[in-house]
Amino acid sequence: MLKLNNIEVIYHDVVLVLRGVSVEVPPGKIVCLLGANGAGKTTTLRAISGLLRTQLGKVTRGSIEFDGQRIEHLPPEDIVQLGIIQVLEGRRLFRHLTVEENLLIGAVGRSHADASPARDLERVYHYFPQLKEMRQRTSGYLSGGEQQMLVIGRALMAHPKIMMLDEPSLGLAPLIVAEIFDVIKQLSKDGSMSIVLVEQNARIALSVADQAYVMENGHIVLEGAASQLAQNEDIKEFYLGLTQVGTRKSYRDVKHYKRRKRWLG
Repeated sequence: MLKLNNIEVIYHDVVLVLRGVSVEVPPGKIVCLLGANGAGKTTTLRAISGLLRTQLGKVTRGSIEFDGQRIEHLPPEDIVQLGIIQVLEGRRLFRHLTVEENLLIGAVGRSHADASPARDLERVYHYFPQLKEMRQRTSGYLSGGEQQMLVIGRALMAHPKIMMLDEPSLGLAPLIVAEIFDVIKQLSKDGSMSIVLVEQNARIALSVADQAYVMENGHIVLEGAASQLAQNEDIKEFYLGLTQVGTRKSYRDVKHYKRRKRWLG
């Protein structure tokens, strides 16, 4: 459904951030991008959604294809119409509007003219029943977990073919994180929608994802089935906090990491 083919991204015509990144997102699957801060995960999402230009960035090499169409130079509004929706980090809401008003705004970007907003609202409330109970509440007064449910629900209103989630667990309590990720997994099971997940919590991301990519310094350094990566010793040590000797090394201390262009062959 979505293919990034050896893309490079430059900010301000000077700073090279992504270097030869290739990612594939199959229909109906969850693909997660793992990596430390500054690895290039959010930049990858922006390259797909067309939001690079808001940060004075651009794709300078390679291609991004969605359903066989190249989209790397399309404006964000056209990409939304194709069915690619990015849920930004930080729970961006219209905080002076109610919960339901925020949800209805999400319907503006959908490409299905015959869809019913009322039916779409009920679909969102099915996944997030808490939102139905507080649909007339001003969204700025919601808790962090409720706001995260709301931004995901607003994205659902646009009928996305691909939903991209940037750090959905950030700053949330573990119980709320588990609840949100249960919904993410259910969304993938219930339809043909694909999900691209950028997440610092590698443990929970790998538990719900089908495929995973690990990024460092703008490169893909490891890729494969999420279940396999969860058993990889280096992933256990550097992302899951598990070591065989009880101590953590610097990531750069793993010499074989630098030698391999692909960890799984």
